[in-house]
Amino acid sequence: METREYIERENRYGAHNYHPLPVVLERGEGIFVWDVEGRRYFDFLAAYSAVNQGHCHPKIVKALTDQAGKLALTSRAFYNNTLGEWEELMSRQFGYDKMLPMNSGAEADETALKLTRKWGYKVKGIPQNEARIVVCNGNFHGRTITIVSMSSDPDSYSDYGPFTPGFVNIPYNDIEALEKELMNPNTAGFLVEPIQAEAGVYVPEHGYLNKAAALCKKYNVLLIADEVQTGLCRTGKMLACDHEEVRPDILVLGKAISGGMFPVSCVLADDQIMLTIKPGEHGSTYGGNPIAAKVAVAAMEVLLDEKLAENATRMGQLFRDEMKSFKSPLIAEVRGKGLLNAIQINSADGKRAWDLCLKMKENGILAKPTHEHTIRFTPPLIITETQMREAIVLIQQSMTEFF
Repeated sequence: METREYIERENRYGAHNYHPLPVVLERGEGIFVWDVEGRRYFDFLAAYSAVNQGHCHPKIVKALTDQAGKLALTSRAFYNNTLGEWEELMSRQFGYDKMLPMNSGAEADETALKLTRKWGYKVKGIPQNEARIVVCNGNFHGRTITIVSMSSDPDSYSDYGPFTPGFVNIPYNDIEALEKELMNPNTAGFLVEPIQAEAGVYVPEHGYLNKAAALCKKYNVLLIADEVQTGLCRTGKMLACDHEEVRPDILVLGKAISGGMFPVSCVLADDQIMLTIKPGEHGSTYGGNPIAAKVAVAAMEVLLDEKLAENATRMGQLFRDEMKSFKSPLIAEVRGKGLLNAIQINSADGKRAWDLCLKMKENGILAKPTHEHTIRFTPPLIITETQMREAIVLIQQSMTEFF
């Protein structure tokens, strides 16, 4: 089959809830992917930062295949001999008493929301059904009904009401607005992305997270950090919160926690928060399954052993420096941290970021717009300087050819 035939089959039999670039991939290795015609591309999306360790990292593949041949799923009705190893690794690595495993980032965020409300009622003493959680405009935490209830993006929430109550939206990077809402005694938590990735890679001013953490402590409110996209070395630190040495009360992880090999996510918190949920009150059949545990351990070891945070810092700075110095009428702004970067595009003759992504695809670079005039550039963290410089040339060539 050819590219066109694969695309036609998906369009015929699959739901139309995504708008993919017209490329059909069949193989990946490291920072590269190949389409069904055998053409190689630089992957500058990395599955929305799930593939931080690179495609099909051999250590993670081995962990998956070895465990799949032994024991794949038990449910949590029984113990298994792999989950505890992963829980201990994560608890020690991030400095929390407990870890609760799930599968997707959205499930992990839902878990954090439930923990926050439980804590609000059981520990803080908020009257039943009156707990408030503060969120930020421009947020993206997933696609469930409850999560889209807090969204400010019409594409996420339109025609999905009635919505889940209990959320208060404030501007991102606005400490005064945050304090005003935290003062309310029924506020249980503040859920925030350290960098708003899906919104277009918006980096708050330095000190924002520190001030937010201090205010949460002052008003006895939980700070919940959604690090599903920003965590696990993507921004040049293990966590984006680490740039300001902030320790959230609840930490939400996903995506690269498995190196893109398996759906895995988790939430970390201390006992006072985590143990408010009792047996039977929350869970998942697949959450914490043996394959997920082994894959997640291997994926974390790759991040640490290969020093991918340090590489993300170096390669991200190189990318931003080169793109900022490149003179193109297309570039309105280059922003980011580590290897989480975005370029704001000036429209040209009615063309949008999507059109530039098509041009880059022709030249061997795969990236995707986030909103109409922003392109996110997030390659696997294993990218070398030689590879980065080659990719930058192709991106700049695409911009030059765009007119």
